[in-house]
Amino acid sequence: MGDKHGPGRTELTVTGQPPVERADAARNREKILDAAARLVAERGPEALTMNAVAQAAGIGVGTVYRRFGDVAQLLLALLDERERQFQAAFLSGPAPLGPDAPPVDRLRAFLHALADHLAEQQTLMFAAEAASPAARYTSGPYLAMHLHVTMLLRRVRPEDDAADAAVLAHMLLAPFLPSLFRHLAVARGTTSDQIKTGVDRLLDGAIPD
Repeated sequence: MGDKHGPGRTELTVTGQPPVERADAARNREKILDAAARLVAERGPEALTMNAVAQAAGIGVGTVYRRFGDVAQLLLALLDERERQFQAAFLSGPAPLGPDAPPVDRLRAFLHALADHLAEQQTLMFAAEAASPAARYTSGPYLAMHLHVTMLLRRVRPEDDAADAAVLAHMLLAPFLPSLFRHLAVARGTTSDQIKTGVDRLLDGAIPD
C-alpha cells in the first residue's frame, strides 16, 4: 500500500498475524502457549521440552509437535505477540520510529528500539537462538525487520541497487544476536547507552555524509 513519502514509496504492513483456525485448534494452541509460558516463567527456558509442554498443557505430545515442530518454533511463537507489537511501532507508530520522519532518522530510531526490544526479551530470544540458530533468518519477524531496513537504506542510499541494500541490511542487523546481547550485558556489564553508541557508529559508517 502507499505511504506518505511520495510516488513509488511503499510501507510494509504488520506481518506474522495468526491465521484463522478452528475453535478447537485455537484452544489447543492457547493451551500449549500458556503451558510453555508457565514453564519458562517457573523453571527457565532450559526446562522447555515438547514432552514437558504436552504434560503441562494436558495435550498429547504429537499435537504439540504438529502445531510447532520443535522447541525453537515454540519459543518463537511465545515471542510472536511481542514481535507484532514491535512491528506495529516501527511500521505505523509515531515518528521518528514510525512514518513522517526522514529515513535516516527512522533507521537510527529503529536500531535503538531493536536494542531495547532485545534487552527486554533477552531470555526467550536467547533460548530460541540456542535451540535453532538458523531459524532466526527465516522467521517472520526477522524477514520483516530486514525488509524494513532494506527499504530505509534504499531511501538513504539511492545509488545502491536492491541487492547491495539487502546485504547491508543484513550487516546492520547482524550485531543484534541475542547471544551477543547476553554476553555484553551479563559477562561484560555493557550498558544500553553503550550499545546504542556502538550501533550509531556502525550506522554512521553505512550512510553517506
